[in-house]
Amino acid sequence: MLKIGDFSRLSRISIRMLRHYDELGLLVPKSTDSYTSYRYYSEEQLLIASRITALKDMGFSLAAISEILKNYDNPKALSEFLTIKQAEVQAQAEEISHRLLLLDTAIMRLRKDDNAMNYNVILKTLPERYVASVRKIIPSYNQEGILWNMLMTETAPIMNFQQACFGESLAIFHDEGYKENDVDIEIQMPVKGHYEDTENVVFKTVPAVEFASATYKGSYEQITAVNQAVADWVKDNGYEFNGAMFCIYHVSPAQTNNPDELVTEVCYPVRKR
Repeated sequence: MLKIGDFSRLSRISIRMLRHYDELGLLVPKSTDSYTSYRYYSEEQLLIASRITALKDMGFSLAAISEILKNYDNPKALSEFLTIKQAEVQAQAEEISHRLLLLDTAIMRLRKDDNAMNYNVILKTLPERYVASVRKIIPSYNQEGILWNMLMTETAPIMNFQQACFGESLAIFHDEGYKENDVDIEIQMPVKGHYEDTENVVFKTVPAVEFASATYKGSYEQITAVNQAVADWVKDNGYEFNGAMFCIYHVSPAQTNNPDELVTEVCYPVRKR
């Protein structure tokens, strides 16, 4: 029999942790002196201690280790535990790798430009949504309000028409590039329920989309710098553009007359290269 100190040295597990294992029922001493409360372990328990240490090194929690030890002598069951953990660790490794890439590219951009982090770019997914949509060719970008007036005017008579509680309104810019006039813009507002189309408003389900975006507050004069920030992020992080750019309006011109209060999220659909 081994005193707890000797067992600690041989197993390379601290006395404090051995006591913790005892409290959890994970590694209970072979016997405990009723008078002194000294814990005594058998030499055979060194094997269990080594299994616990090996499983901890693989990343298993103590609760999981307790379950695994019950089936340790069953190769099939043990293999299943290890396979599940392997997949979990692989997913964590991929997430850490992605974070390292984000950090590397952010540091690289800051070394090139002190203002590179003024607009933080984030990868997001917009879920599938049911929307009220208006798409038209209008004279210029700053006349987007024409479309919003159409949408609100034609949906006003609809009984129980409600904007959905999730998702903001947005505008999609369908032209391949920037245009001086006659721009192709679609606006969308997520709504609850289902409705018949009106003269200019189409109700439809739009698919989910993954996108890179940067949010800014203030006037549209910042849009060039925001676009550059998103473009740099897309290039540096191994993505490519995959669809028409759109803007999500968190605080829109319809909500304030002060351009300094506008909050706009510039979004570009992307996919991994």
